[in-house]
Amino acid sequence: MTPEKNDEKTNPATAAASVPKRKIGGLGRGLNALIEGSYEKKGDRPNDRLVSHPVNSVGFISVEHIEANPYQPRTHFDQQALQELADSIKIQGIIQPVTLRQLGTNSYQLISGERRLQASKLAGLETIPAYIRKADDQQMLEMALIENIQRENLNAIEIALSYQRLLSECNLRQEELGDRVGKNRSTVTNYLRLLKLPPDVQIGLRDAEISMGHARALISIEDPKTQVELFRKIVAEELSVRRVEELVRAGFGRPTAPASNGSSASAAPAQPVVPLAELRRTERHLTDRFGSRVQVRPGPKGSGEIKIAFDSVEDMQRILHILHPS
Repeated sequence: MTPEKNDEKTNPATAAASVPKRKIGGLGRGLNALIEGSYEKKGDRPNDRLVSHPVNSVGFISVEHIEANPYQPRTHFDQQALQELADSIKIQGIIQPVTLRQLGTNSYQLISGERRLQASKLAGLETIPAYIRKADDQQMLEMALIENIQRENLNAIEIALSYQRLLSECNLRQEELGDRVGKNRSTVTNYLRLLKLPPDVQIGLRDAEISMGHARALISIEDPKTQVELFRKIVAEELSVRRVEELVRAGFGRPTAPASNGSSASAAPAQPVVPLAELRRTERHLTDRFGSRVQVRPGPKGSGEIKIAFDSVEDMQRILHILHPS
């Protein structure tokens, strides 16, 4: 053995320099940097050849081989939010893999992750990381519904409908349902009761015209017509939940018993109630008159207020000139 070779073998600096440096992937590549190490060469990547993945494994799956979830409880996705997610995926990659079940070789069906799949297509990805698991049709539905319920931006009606589907289509009892979604039985019951409200009220709750608290107060009223009437009053007057609860306790919409002869003389005269349709006509007329949004809000005992919106000091002066031309 020559001295040169011996020095190279024993010199740490020389030995370290002879070892090829390993390229470390950046965090911005998302799961790609973690999963791609399982492929030895480019020809083994799933976008280069068709592969089959075992159950309970994570791998890259071609988006062309993924079918939509037929049990997806949510059919509407905000397009702006979807585009924002796609823009994030272009930079950061997929942070959390979608979940699939395998139907056959190179054939998969989505269990959860519809938004991630759609956004990945918008971002132009050919493959996405996916967790493969075994599931039958009922498990597919149950997992899709439970994932849907756990979303933060779900409205109360969407949650209630998902609860109802879990009960009816997955044959769960309310106690079992509460355990699956991490809620107690009373919470589940309160959501399910929302589905007994008239359609107009459910739409108002879905569109955030009223809150869950308003809706729970309306449930206490038995007559659907009265529920709708109070719902419209809530929207028109922007009533608080506490005020609605007071109206319900006071018997809103219930016919008043006729006063006896002895007390009729001292009874206060009934205050006229302005119909909601007339209030809306008045608002439209004043809005056209002033060229600005006008709100007419009735109050107790015949009182009320009229609000005229303006955008600037000049706009306010224009409105004042209409009120006082001189």
